Amino acid sequence: AFDNRMGSVVLQSGERTDSHFIEQVNRLVFGIKKLSDNKLGITLSCGEQTDETYRQWFKTGAHRYLLRIESSTEALYNQIHPTDGSHRFQNRLNCLHSLKSAGYQVGTGVMIGMPFQTIEHLVADLRFFQSFDVDMVGMGPYIEHEGTPLAPYDHTIAPRKSRFDLALKMVATLRLLMPDINIAAATALQAIDPMGREKAIMVGANIIMPNLTPGKYRGDYLLYDDKPCTDENADDCSSCLEARIKMAGHEVGLDDWGDSHRFKNRSL
Repeated sequence: AFDNRMGSVVLQSGERTDSHFIEQVNRLVFGIKKLSDNKLGITLSCGEQTDETYRQWFKTGAHRYLLRIESSTEALYNQIHPTDGSHRFQNRLNCLHSLKSAGYQVGTGVMIGMPFQTIEHLVADLRFFQSFDVDMVGMGPYIEHEGTPLAPYDHTIAPRKSRFDLALKMVATLRLLMPDINIAAATALQAIDPMGREKAIMVGANIIMPNLTPGKYRGDYLLYDDKPCTDENADDCSSCLEARIKMAGHEVGLDDWGDSHRFKNRSL
């Protein structure tokens, strides 16, 4: 990422809260800052953690955090999560507030077109982004997978093309509602349409997060079928990305952390 002049990196993981993992993330953040002479910005996406952990990682050098609310409607949130005591809507909200108070630029987001979801739910999600005053949103179409607990309900959802179109409408609407935040063009869009991310940029997205994980590891965590760019290395990804962004009528912002204008204005 640094050699290809990408301004920031996202470290994303499964949700672990053990001390070994917390310290491992801390070492990674510190190491990235040292490697790049503090030139690379760092976004974390490591799930729900304690307020103390969030503050520790921020102090070490992380400055953005992505934690999807997944649905801002508590009843729907409960429908799509296990009822095992480890997944609580209020705890997710509390974590988002902890991140903001710790000083992070806070990103969140939702899945679009999943089972049980209505247009009213999505309207509530857009209003939630506004009321919480987020800095960044990542949202994309729900991609079904036969190995998940939601699979028995997948016959109730709209076709992929409809979910894709609805995701673009959500991006466009959010851009009108919040013109100065960062909106990511989700990789899931490209799983449905080869030009999915470019189409999202054309309607209002301004962030793309290419996958720089070494190719030999990518097959170990395929969250859904048809995930794109699973065989590219960092150099391939960089040249491909620049070409695709130009096709969408824009330029890649190199050597820039990419902080949202909303965050910058709030910090003045």
